[in-house]
Amino acid sequence: MGETEGKRYDPADTTLKFVRKKDDITGDDDDVLRVEMSCGHAVDPNSLTGWCRSLLDQGKIKFHCPADVGGKKCGKEWTYVEIRSHAVLTDEEQTLFERKIAPIAAKQYCDYKECPGCKSFVERKDLENLWVWCVICKSMKHKSHEFCWQCLKPWKGSGKTSVRCENPGCADPRLKILEDCCVKDLPGSEIKNCPSIRACPTCGVMIEHKIMCKYVMCKQCQVEFCFACLDNAKACQASKGGAWYKTCSKPLAPRQTQIPVWSRGLQV
Repeated sequence: MGETEGKRYDPADTTLKFVRKKDDITGDDDDVLRVEMSCGHAVDPNSLTGWCRSLLDQGKIKFHCPADVGGKKCGKEWTYVEIRSHAVLTDEEQTLFERKIAPIAAKQYCDYKECPGCKSFVERKDLENLWVWCVICKSMKHKSHEFCWQCLKPWKGSGKTSVRCENPGCADPRLKILEDCCVKDLPGSEIKNCPSIRACPTCGVMIEHKIMCKYVMCKQCQVEFCFACLDNAKACQASKGGAWYKTCSKPLAPRQTQIPVWSRGLQV
């Protein structure tokens, strides 16, 4: 969609860098005013809005530049603040974007889930307990609603548990992935038969090892760790001394049987 269809830039806006280049999202090469993003690629407000809305519709809240650079995508991440100004988002569009971003971000970066009773977002006080009591249900419906954090079914069982409730089939599907994933030799090291998928030791997000060395940076919590021994990278390197990239001082960690819970106060 070109600049003439829909939103337009104000040429007097000194906060934007205007260019006369093709649109790096759509490929349109008509002679219209576009702006340069922080990565150096050109967009118009309509193409940028459309691209970012398509990402939101896919459940993605990180906005990356799709411009082709030598057969590969640019991949530079744009901030929401940059998108808001460069896409000239209307008040209605801002509301739509932020309503979509908020619940996705809550699920990805916080320990929130949707209560099956009232559909409100609920946060656990005890991160080691699957039993949850929704205070909003109690307030709105005047009755207690207890459910399992893992299977989201009405609570069955007694006492504190971090493994499963007594509902049939209650299980964390991520544990099955960790149990069944294939093993691989880690490139550039002497480490063999390492599970190819790990849960980040800090936040629990699932990560598959694809290329590069045994150290992996988690995109969610931004903590670098060793895929072999599961120690954080600094500790792994310090304990080994020389040639830390080849082996670890600790043995190869076995397949994980629990998913770590992200405690931000303990992040290293």
